[in-house]
Amino acid sequence: MVILSSVIRPLASQLHRHLVKHTKSHRITPVRRCNLIACSSKYVLSQMHPMWQGPLAVPGGDRQSPIDIVVRKSVFDSELKPLVTEYNPETCQQIWNNGYSFLVEYDDTTDKSTLKGGPLQDKFRLCQFHFHWGESNAWGSEHTVDRRLFPAELHLVHWNSDKYSLFEEAVMEDNGLAVIGVFLKVGKRHEGLQKLVDALPAIRHKDSVVEFTRFDPACLLPVNIDDYWTYHGSLTTPPLTESVTWIVMKQHIEVSHDQLAVFRSLLFTSAEEDVQKSMVNNFRVQQPLCGRTIRSSFSPFLQEAPSAEGDKHTH
Repeated sequence: MVILSSVIRPLASQLHRHLVKHTKSHRITPVRRCNLIACSSKYVLSQMHPMWQGPLAVPGGDRQSPIDIVVRKSVFDSELKPLVTEYNPETCQQIWNNGYSFLVEYDDTTDKSTLKGGPLQDKFRLCQFHFHWGESNAWGSEHTVDRRLFPAELHLVHWNSDKYSLFEEAVMEDNGLAVIGVFLKVGKRHEGLQKLVDALPAIRHKDSVVEFTRFDPACLLPVNIDDYWTYHGSLTTPPLTESVTWIVMKQHIEVSHDQLAVFRSLLFTSAEEDVQKSMVNNFRVQQPLCGRTIRSSFSPFLQEAPSAEGDKHTH
């Protein structure tokens, strides 16, 4: 794999930049309106990101994401292995506001930060992580558990370096990507997240990029990464390719209201635009399961799903 020079942004950001540029002239809308009770009109009808406004044909297929995870219908698979994450904080490079979310980008030219195990047969390299969140603490996650919404969701994006040589290739191919999803719940301040939160004001506007180094993404994972759901799905932003093995953590992490407020202080818009728009509700509405099986690494009949009554886990 060709090692890029330091003046060239990571491959992942190049693709995202291309996608964002493409959507300026071809704005799109979800294929289906969310029909879940949790997806109430109070935010479905609120102003969402321009990426989801206006007509554009969305790729067909029955493996689209995100979805609602119905715990009692998930299938316990004793063959699912524990996840193995080996992240090198030295590979962290920068934060970028791409006009939809903010991306913390990693050097993925070597296997220095990888994901293995779980439902995966190959080794996957970390290229970036980002979040989705709502305009209030009542919603924001893309996935739900038994229709329960969380205020935000973290996605750690990895690509299959055993099968493919570039992220751009993997994103278009079967078994190309693996994304870890982690739900965020409002509670006590997350100390590991704070370094990132402190850096966000510097990328308030779209297309802002700042250097961000030595950040260990493992600090954003829950204590228990052995309990998860997995299914075959898609990217939740264009090109919506069905190349993703989703690994959604059962255990959430806690962040403070003030930390999420900094997320919401970011803008969808560049500094030059006359009307500034707050970066909120940057999620895709949910898609039909279409007969897919959601496998779990734990028995749903022996352990409870995330509790709406309070956090019973230790973080």
